[in-house]
Amino acid sequence: MLRRCKNCGRYTLRKDRCPYCGGELEVPHPPKYSPDDKYGRYRLIMKIMSGKIRLSPEVMNMIISGSPQTKSQ
Repeated sequence: MLRRCKNCGRYTLRKDRCPYCGGELEVPHPPKYSPDDKYGRYRLIMKIMSGKIRLSPEVMNMIISGSPQTKSQ
């Protein structure tokens, strides 16, 4: 499987480090899509916690608790 260097952007088949600059490697391919994604919620929570996605505190609490909270009028 091809890997891509985070520093220089070159592709390689090595798994430990980039042979050109010695940088860290990552897998450039996205994961397979599945409509029955068992771990999608957990990936979303990790993106929120890392700061990649910014949401209001109310929406964040709804996602983390897993239960939709509706306002009754």
